[in-house]
Parts: sequence; C-alpha cells; structure tokens
Amino acid sequence: MSIRRTTKTARGAVAMASAVGLALVVAGCGGGGDGGSRASDDKKPPARSHAPKDSGPGTPAADSAKVIGEMKGPDGVVVTLSSVVRDSGGFVTVNGTVTNHGSRAFNAIDWRSNETELRSRSSISGATLVDKAGKKRYLVLRDTNGECLCTTGLSGLMPGASRPIFAQFPAPPAKVTEVDFQLPTMPPASVQITD
Repeated sequence: MSIRRTTKTARGAVAMASAVGLALVVAGCGGGGDGGSRASDDKKPPARSHAPKDSGPGTPAADSAKVIGEMKGPDGVVVTLSSVVRDSGGFVTVNGTVTNHGSRAFNAIDWRSNETELRSRSSISGATLVDKAGKKRYLVLRDTNGECLCTTGLSGLMPGASRPIFAQFPAPPAKVTEVDFQLPTMPPASVQITD
C-alpha cells in the first residue's frame, strides 16, 4: 500500500469521524420544545458577555422601555436601569443599558473593582448594592475562576451607542425592598427590588 493511499484513507476516516461528531452535537443541541429542561436553566446565573458588540449571545437583554432608575456620569455617559429582580436562588440581578451621549468613545475602566485577578479591564465589577437601612454593601458575585457575574468587555462604546449591562449580587434579606445601585464615578440610584 502506498503512502498516498494510506493518507487518503486516513483523511477519509477523520472526515467521517468529524461528521459523526458534528451530527451528535447538533442532535444534542436540538430543543424538544417540551419545556422540561427550562426549570434547571432558570437556576443558572446569567452568562457574561466578553464581546464588545452592542448585543451578543451571553448578554442579557435589557428592557429599555421600562426605566426604574437613571445615573448620569461624566462625559455624557448615562446608565438607565430597567430591572432589579430577586431570584429564588438567593441572587439579585440588575439589568440596564449604558448609553454614550458624549463626544468620545467610552471605556468602563473606572467601573471595575480593584481586584488584580480579573481578566477584563473594562467591566462593571466595581458595582455595589447598598442596603442603607441595614447598613450593608453587597458586591458583584464571582464565578469559580474569580470573574465577575457582570458585563465585561465594556470598551469602545462610541458616541450615540448603547449597550445592555447586568450585574448579579447576593440577595439582601427578603424584607429589604429598596437598595442603592452604585457604580464608581456615578451618583447612586435608589431602586426597588422585585420578585
């Protein structure tokens, strides 16, 4: 048997194995539409977005029609909050939109926390929820790799552009219904937590 024939046979085997693997992946991803797996998906924390695009697959969509709070910062940057929801898993998720009304590109470098292990230098990991009555401050949650459960890769937001943002926090006690959402360099916004 020649080397040429052996190489062709090996390529054919690799192509066949790849096709079978792809078919299995596609079959596994297909939704049955029965809604049976939805219950376990509701308990997962929201995915982070690393892409600097306005919306991508992993970025929770903010309902921009609903406004529960607004924060105006330097250089024409405005954060509009659309929801602060308490999950049954003991978390509070804040959703909103950041809009650049300024004249130059915006980077969220000042909004990150002071931690050194974070990979994204432009995130909202420095956000906090403050329970003024209980005198407690809640920090953005981290995953097992130390990354924030929040919007990351928030850089190069051009003038006139908007981007959905989110951050997930430990839930305050059930009796706490009003908190202040804070971002560095921005004034706080008092918001109501909904269930």
